[in-house]
Amino acid sequence: MNPAIGYTAIVAVALVSALIGFYGLRVSRTTSDFYVASRTVRPWWNASAIGGEYLSAASFLGIAGLILLTGASALWFPIGYTAGYLMLLLFVAAPLRRSGAYTIPDFTEARLESRWARRVTSLLVIVVGWFYIVPQLQGAALTVRITTGLPSWAGSLAVAVLVAVVVAAGGMRAITFVQAFQFWLKLTALAVPVFALLIVVSGGDATAELPPVEAFPAAAGPGDLEVYRTVSLMVALLFGTLGLPHVLVRFYTNPDGAAARRTTVIVLVLLSVFYLFPTVFGLLGRAFAPDLAAPGSADALILLLPDRLVPGIWGELLTALVIAGAFAAFLSTSSGLVVSLAGVISQDLLGGSVRGFRIAAVVSTAVPLAVALATESTGLAGSVGLVFAFTASTLCPMLVLGIWWRGLTARGAISGMLTGAVLSGAAILGGGALAAAVPALRPFLEQPAAWTVPLAVLVTVVVSRLDRRGAPPGTDAYLSRLHVPEPR
Repeated sequence: MNPAIGYTAIVAVALVSALIGFYGLRVSRTTSDFYVASRTVRPWWNASAIGGEYLSAASFLGIAGLILLTGASALWFPIGYTAGYLMLLLFVAAPLRRSGAYTIPDFTEARLESRWARRVTSLLVIVVGWFYIVPQLQGAALTVRITTGLPSWAGSLAVAVLVAVVVAAGGMRAITFVQAFQFWLKLTALAVPVFALLIVVSGGDATAELPPVEAFPAAAGPGDLEVYRTVSLMVALLFGTLGLPHVLVRFYTNPDGAAARRTTVIVLVLLSVFYLFPTVFGLLGRAFAPDLAAPGSADALILLLPDRLVPGIWGELLTALVIAGAFAAFLSTSSGLVVSLAGVISQDLLGGSVRGFRIAAVVSTAVPLAVALATESTGLAGSVGLVFAFTASTLCPMLVLGIWWRGLTARGAISGMLTGAVLSGAAILGGGALAAAVPALRPFLEQPAAWTVPLAVLVTVVVSRLDRRGAPPGTDAYLSRLHVPEPR
């Protein structure tokens, strides 16, 4: 691959993103602008921005790599990622917008009238955000190393610095413009190469000497369905989406609850269209690049396949477009995560000022950068899937029960969040050693959501029932605020 292609694509995306972000700086003047864009973002803009931040390295590179590695079983990832937004539409979007909160900890404190519940929620939001940013920086490292030949740390550092500068400068309003642009860039960066490759594969290019296409050749990996792993993955993806801090904070930027619902419907359509393209890339990879079907190499499929199938200048142009889309994926998701983390850290530790937001943005970027530089990626989609399992086991039960069950108490919410955090965290961080000692436990530790989520919910409900203090005094009034539609 010509390194000049990689340099050009990466620099172009970085410059355009920075320019759009600095345009947003011109209209970011108030504290509300920095935290929730003054709650004035319309559905199409917000849906595009949500698509920009949600479609991360795992979506852009990881899904195609997983399909290359595991075949049909990997198709559950795009299904789960998209269906999670249906859960958002049904249970969370409009009530959360009506809460009037800036952040998830704001909602927790207002709903449960407890500073301790807020502190636990803030800690979990920070942990989720940092662990979600790490795969984005690792994806940037992979992309820069493959496309330019630079060392891996250069990609992680470049994304971290650019994200920190843009977020600190313009806050939520600036990032909204950047992420909306980056979504449409990512969609174009996958759709155009896919159509070009399909034309080549179908015989549109008479000079191409290609083998016949077989979607799932036996030599390219298993395509079987393991029931427990599949069910657990779907639990993680469906319920994990409900607790993603960088996604939920975007619903605070809508003008009202009805706009939040319309935003979610548009997001469902955009995601359904987008996920067609990495899926096709994965199928083409199984047919024409089975040599990449190895951990550590599969995530590079989208970056390498266009140049293999379309030699010459057209292949290089398609590769440049893919590189630009990949870099946009790292920037947009990392930006959304840093905005949500900066809001939480600033509100809880730095007084909630614009200056505090900017300091928090730098801190929110520096910690995951250090982790990314010290670790190696084991698969982008798999890493993000574990973050979803952790989120589904911690923040999701508190949010859903807090919105729909008046009996939730602060003690119950704290107990449930800590239970989910300990169980899922232990499975994710220490499951490998335990699985080696007891192989029968391996599937339950590698995909823990199917048992950690029900246990977290059970503990939340039981402790709330046993809590003699009962629900906070203002519960009924607050729930009415969440569920009564705004006057038109």
